[in-house]
Amino acid sequence: MVPVVLVVAVLGGTYVYIHFIAPDPAPKLTFSSDAAAISSEAAGDPSLTAAGAIDGTWSVTSGSTVQYRIQEVLNGQDDEATGGTTAVTGTLTVAGTRVSTASFSVDMTKVTSGESQRDGQFRGRIMQTSRFPTATFELTSPLELTAIPDNLVTINVPATGKLTLHGTTQTVSFTVEARRNGAHVEVRGTIPITFSDYGISNPSGGPASVGNSGDLEFLLVFTR
Repeated sequence: MVPVVLVVAVLGGTYVYIHFIAPDPAPKLTFSSDAAAISSEAAGDPSLTAAGAIDGTWSVTSGSTVQYRIQEVLNGQDDEATGGTTAVTGTLTVAGTRVSTASFSVDMTKVTSGESQRDGQFRGRIMQTSRFPTATFELTSPLELTAIPDNLVTINVPATGKLTLHGTTQTVSFTVEARRNGAHVEVRGTIPITFSDYGISNPSGGPASVGNSGDLEFLLVFTR
């Protein structure tokens, strides 16, 4: 009877922790839902929201976020761990319907989850941010657009580039979603990560069990 009671107590405590104590997982990054998000500097100037006129070099600005998402099992119960940061920089260059260059950099020492113990593990044994404080992505093949979309119209484009994480660089391919939002260009995507490909220790520890993969999600807001 005692072992059964202990199991019930552990499972019950884990349920309470996941659902009532631990921070909720961050939602997946999405574009703002309506035209009210058009930046104020575009108001009253149709040229800033035209289908063309986006040639030039753009830089990451406020509103940009990069975050991780990992599925874990905590004492036999499914949970989702997330953490992120707005400490992101980057640029992209557009000419006509071609994005010729694009890159972004993330300060991994600024990634937080709302749980100090998880963050300590992330910065310490898992990501070793004192040795590898920065993660980067650089496009290796231009993005070819069929057309420059109208304002607030989302397009999907395949992308290939070099992702450097934990001091290791790998070629990655994924789909980029992009749109014009007033005077801004917004870009989002998800890059699947296999931890062992980057020499990252499996995040499992204590009562938490994690597989060998997770997602790196990004939402980048660019201004010219």
